[in-house]
Amino acid sequence: MPRVLAVSNQKGGVGKTTTAINLGTALAAVGETVLIIDMDPQGNASTGLGVPRSARTTTIYDVIVDQQPIGECAVKTSVPGLYIIPSDPDLSGVEIELGQADRRSYRLRDALEHQAQVGELAYSYVLIDCPPSLNLLTINAMSAADAVLVPLQCEFFALEGLSQLMRTIDLVKGSLNPRLELQGIVLTMFDRRNALSGHVARDVRSHFGEKVYDTVIPRNVRVSEAPSFGKPALIYDLKCTGSQAYLKLAREVVQREKVRRAAA
Repeated sequence: MPRVLAVSNQKGGVGKTTTAINLGTALAAVGETVLIIDMDPQGNASTGLGVPRSARTTTIYDVIVDQQPIGECAVKTSVPGLYIIPSDPDLSGVEIELGQADRRSYRLRDALEHQAQVGELAYSYVLIDCPPSLNLLTINAMSAADAVLVPLQCEFFALEGLSQLMRTIDLVKGSLNPRLELQGIVLTMFDRRNALSGHVARDVRSHFGEKVYDTVIPRNVRVSEAPSFGKPALIYDLKCTGSQAYLKLAREVVQREKVRRAAA
């Protein structure tokens, strides 16, 4: 099995999709093979990686609802070593469609495990871009994940919602997925000109210690522009501060995983 990370935060607008896209691209750039799973009905990760709606013939909806194999839904992106399973607006109705269906909270986990068993899950990392809410899609992501990576915007309201997210992780760990852990918190949209960004960063580091990545993702216009061209920021402008920060984050993620494996 690859290392499965759920990129999650119940608050919207904190940089989940941007982090999933650019961290996935950066991991591919340092030699990893990465699958991004777009679990958000809005499909922003799919758009941001240049997958038009007309090309989304098989999506994560088919995996969750119709139990279609993962391998039949993955699409190769323009980034070597990076693949994506696109989203579908129909995901919005998954909770109703599955109703009391058997193992409805484990649909994604079962699909990943089946693909691994038949030897067709040749990725080193799977990044799941979660929707900004606690629903069946987020539960499926966390049930399938080894760990949660939390993008945290350096603003007060984002910090306030972090305790709720920690409770959600504990709830899933206690009832659905005992192996789930907090992989790390990445500070996003950091503005050095804004004193509040510094205060939030210090508060988070004092509370979560080493769980907070050293790498901080700055506010960057080029990173914001990239999705409109269907490209990750690293392809759109490799030299901008945002792209360089995501490359640094990818190296830090890989290093943490090496330490974790050595200690196991």
